[in-house]
Amino acid sequence: TLSERILFYTGKIHEIHEVRGKDGVGAVMDSMDLEREKGITIQSAATYAMWGDHNINLIDTPGHVDFTIEVERALRVLDGAILVLCSVSGVQSQSITVDRQMKRYKVPRIAFINKMDRSGANYDRVAAQLKEKLGHHAVKLQYPIGAEDRFQGLIDLLSMKAFYFDGENGEHIREEAIPADMLDEAKLRRDEMIEGIANVDDELGEAFLMDPGAISEEQLRAAVRRATIALKMTPVMCGS
Repeated sequence: TLSERILFYTGKIHEIHEVRGKDGVGAVMDSMDLEREKGITIQSAATYAMWGDHNINLIDTPGHVDFTIEVERALRVLDGAILVLCSVSGVQSQSITVDRQMKRYKVPRIAFINKMDRSGANYDRVAAQLKEKLGHHAVKLQYPIGAEDRFQGLIDLLSMKAFYFDGENGEHIREEAIPADMLDEAKLRRDEMIEGIANVDDELGEAFLMDPGAISEEQLRAAVRRATIALKMTPVMCGS
């Protein structure tokens, strides 16, 4: 489902189909008949998409434990990976297996906490599990606006803006100021994020000691990139 959204929002495909949808079309990346019938990925599939000036090569790997060797094959050639976690069930046994494989091949990763609109969704709890169960230095770059059936959008702590996704498939992105009642919490979380990055990045650490208030968005983005590629931290994001 995540690959399907990436392809849709980059304009590679023109409609979204669910993995186990009623129309029986199935997701683009699940090309085998058996995959569509069972609603799972069995073999890794590769494609590419353009986002701005960036060419993204996307490899969709199986999530099911029986096909874990496919994940292993893909990880050997990857520059980076997205560890997809569920906001309700959090770090599951398969997440631990995949994480171990990523560490073996030294693949930098970002964590994406999915299904924020499901009942029982808890962003902070899952981010904490990344630290407790997988030993990651997890740094939250986003903060959800509401959760469960009140999930509306997200706050980007780097740019300090709120983003909402309108339209049937959320294709119209609306950028606004952070809601007044969430501003204090967002500021606290931004400070927490800066501190988290500064702990593992020397350059940002120095700037942080000199004047925490003068750190620019560009400095933060550069530091996130350096620390992630150096496997020192895992940026955490969310959505549905």
